[in-house]
Amino acid sequence: MNIHTGKYKCTECGRCCVSGSELAIHGRSHSGERPFVCTVCGKRFSKSRSLAEHDRTHRGEKPYKCGVCDKAFTRSSEFYNHIKIHTEGKPYKCSLCDKSFKVPRSLSKHKRFTHSDIRPHLCHVCGTQFTTNRDLKRHVNIHSDAKTYSCRHCSDYFRTSARLQQHLLTSHDDDTRFSCHVCYKKFNRSEHVKIHLLRHQGVKPYVCNECQKRFCTAPELKRHQAVHSDFRQFSCDKCGKCFKSKSVVVRHFERCSGSRLSSRWKSLHCEMSQT
Repeated sequence: MNIHTGKYKCTECGRCCVSGSELAIHGRSHSGERPFVCTVCGKRFSKSRSLAEHDRTHRGEKPYKCGVCDKAFTRSSEFYNHIKIHTEGKPYKCSLCDKSFKVPRSLSKHKRFTHSDIRPHLCHVCGTQFTTNRDLKRHVNIHSDAKTYSCRHCSDYFRTSARLQQHLLTSHDDDTRFSCHVCYKKFNRSEHVKIHLLRHQGVKPYVCNECQKRFCTAPELKRHQAVHSDFRQFSCDKCGKCFKSKSVVVRHFERCSGSRLSSRWKSLHCEMSQT
């Protein structure tokens, strides 16, 4: 009832919380306050629970296991989001588009992020506004010229460790920490190996409710589900034509404008073209 009455409502983004303590924790996402620090890697968190869940990644603990496909998770939120793929039906339908959801919380988040004009997080460099603080942090990297991660084989520098690991793998065939024991294909992340092994095993736990087509990963299922919907959330800045996916609108924009986008500007263009 506190959510429905707006008793604990955030003045920044309009989100309604259950209690005053939850509102205070939510307020940290706007202020940037992160008082809980990981003693291993120094990463900071706004919630003590988030720190506790993060600690499991250093210990390799995955206590939340799916009883259907045996997939395990570090965080309870990841586990509960996962098990929804095994349940039938999506009774909660968006009144503004044809998209449906299995739980009311997902529907509420969809309306707030997709159909709402409230974007309280502002980039002070280019003025682009974002719905969440996480999206803003991911965006501001495109404005930074700081490249702190250097390649030990050549003179290239990178903004993130993920970009460096990908460079080592593709350019120098160096990153051999993660490889498939079946075909010996190499990867720069352990989770990519796990997904790749599912293809060898023929495991496809993600099922489309519309056509029963199966997929190895949730992102693949999500991309596929767009074919069953008429909702087009990405638009071309040049001609205004709308598309269902980021990759399609980027290819169209390059043809429409007659110029190719770099990887960093592809990401920015997709963020700014969402309707």
